Amino acid sequence: MRLFAAVLPPQDVTSELASEVAELRTLPGADGLRWTGSPGWHFTLAFYGEVDDDLVPELSERLERAARRTAPFPLALRGGGQFGHGRALWAGAEGDLETLRLLADRSEAAARKAGVPMGDHRRYKPHLTVARSRSAVDVRPYLTALDTFTSRTWTVDELVLMRSSLPTSGVPGEQPRYEAVARRPLGGAG
Repeated sequence: MRLFAAVLPPQDVTSELASEVAELRTLPGADGLRWTGSPGWHFTLAFYGEVDDDLVPELSERLERAARRTAPFPLALRGGGQFGHGRALWAGAEGDLETLRLLADRSEAAARKAGVPMGDHRRYKPHLTVARSRSAVDVRPYLTALDTFTSRTWTVDELVLMRSSLPTSGVPGEQPRYEAVARRPLGGAG
């Protein structure tokens, strides 16, 4: 299974972002970007890639421990940024980013301890991808528009183990499908 650990914003927050993205899509050049859909919006904490089925129970158990050791925390969508000269356009976060980074580190450590091969550790950069491009794009107008965007603050109270299925139909614009495999409450939540 192709797996990752994530924080999922609540529906009303993704609706706020959907309204903002609808405005971004009216900007010149927007049709040159591949826009992600709200069903796939999440903050990836740790990407595991293809995980052998026999490692999934151990990974899930270790993620449950990581979640229990992390207290619920406030988070909001705020502003935006880019990776790779416009190859990825994203909404950022504000709130208790220290705890979000801690949860990301714990999610990565859980995988390593479960025997999931992980690449080099990088400092976690919270982002929720809203658009991608195969080539470099000038995304400054989108970043300017996102600069004033802030969602309501919510309390992150769970860590979600997600499965992603890549598109196979060859239909242009088809999005990956995401499915929650396990939901683990944080700290005393739930």
